[in-house]
Amino acid sequence: VQLVESGGGSVQAGGSLRLSCVFSEWKYKHSDMYCMGWFRQAPGKEREGVAAITSDRSTRYADSVKGRFTISKDIAKDALYLQMNSLKPEDTAMYYCAADPKWWHLSLAPADFGFWGQGTQVTVS
Repeated sequence: VQLVESGGGSVQAGGSLRLSCVFSEWKYKHSDMYCMGWFRQAPGKEREGVAAITSDRSTRYADSVKGRFTISKDIAKDALYLQMNSLKPEDTAMYYCAADPKWWHLSLAPADFGFWGQGTQVTVS
């Protein structure tokens, strides 16, 4: 199982970024039996859940990003997305996508996810 993030970068406060994550299980096995999530970790802080989406496209968001971030997936493109609008300096962190075969379990807890990407840096100034 592989997850590869992209789309991070530097942006001014109020700007937008879209993160992408290519998931090998969609690409090679055409299996959508996973819960997918986006997480972030700022220096000196614990990793925290940002957004999650189940196989049936139910979603969940951290309170800090509700109304600003949107998680989505396009199985045909093997991709998970995180659209981030109205970015704030406190959104600065390394962002990770993750997957877990408990496809029904809409969790934002990092411990509930078994597969992780390497991360992409987002810096908001």
